[in-house]
Amino acid sequence: MAEFKAALNIVPDGPTPDGNPHKTDVIIIGAGPVGLFAVFELGLLDLKAHLIDILDRPGGQCAELYPEKPIYDIPGVPVVSGQELTDQLLEQIEPFGATYHFSQMAMSLTKTDEGLWRVTTNYDTVIEAPVVVIAAGGGSFVPKKPPIPGIDEYEAKSVFYSVRHREDFAGKNILVAGGGDSALDWTINLQRIAGSMALIHHRDGFRGAPASVNEMKALVENEAMDLHIAKIKKLNGENGQLSSVTVEHKERGEYDIECDTLMPFYGLTMKLGPIADFGLNLHENLIPVDTEKFETSEPTIFAIGDINHYPGKLKLILSGFHEGALMAQAAKKIVHPDQKVIFQYTTTSTNLQKKLGVK
Repeated sequence: MAEFKAALNIVPDGPTPDGNPHKTDVIIIGAGPVGLFAVFELGLLDLKAHLIDILDRPGGQCAELYPEKPIYDIPGVPVVSGQELTDQLLEQIEPFGATYHFSQMAMSLTKTDEGLWRVTTNYDTVIEAPVVVIAAGGGSFVPKKPPIPGIDEYEAKSVFYSVRHREDFAGKNILVAGGGDSALDWTINLQRIAGSMALIHHRDGFRGAPASVNEMKALVENEAMDLHIAKIKKLNGENGQLSSVTVEHKERGEYDIECDTLMPFYGLTMKLGPIADFGLNLHENLIPVDTEKFETSEPTIFAIGDINHYPGKLKLILSGFHEGALMAQAAKKIVHPDQKVIFQYTTTSTNLQKKLGVK
């Protein structure tokens, strides 16, 4: 994750220092493959974009749920993993300097007196633009909460479902729960700065990348962390602050693990979330669009990728790429109505090649 954040223009959460909203040409809600490729198509037309995503990194479902899973239907690419596709898209759009707002959810969408769209996130980040593009896949990813009695009392105090600021966990006695890539990645990453680190999983088998599994097990062998094959039964503490977690082992029975921080990484589920309250027409939790420019029922708001609906729709990444290209052409006319849109090919246009840094 560090390599992404070192290369991307990620701005701090919340209001800007001067209290004014961020201004851009296009606001993209969703930083999955389709949202990322939209940056490319918009960039070719000299349009700047800000992207909002509830995850702490780009790539959407590809990077979060199956980073190592092979994808076979990207044109011209026989096989590519979810993470590789994300990395290649980030490299492709680098010349266009997009701005990213990670670990945030678009909560409200309103119109300003100047006719711009104003998007406000759950961290009070405010962005204004003449065009909004919803590229949120099936909706916002939200963490799957473990069915532990009383867990709500501890959330955001000593139970966390994501890592927004790594340094916040320095010196903490951490128990990570889960067996996938996120659980393994954060166990390895935070072990270096934690006071103590332990991983708990209900079985002695992991869904994460083999290299991560091996690295975690090496840390256990070197007594740099603990591994528990058990199930969480109960949280112990006061006023939202954990002191220990009671777990149950198949043979050993119940015992307590001392910790002040629990991080359950049990995967994500998709919900339409606040987008459902944006005033758009919906069809079975999807957003109907036209097939000329993929505009929604609200002019100057577009929907591309798995979030949209139209006759014959196929939920494929390549379909979302096509939709993003047509959306960009329409967005140009909205943002710069006085400029003529001239269609050009990257293979022959020296102007486009200069923008891409290949000329």
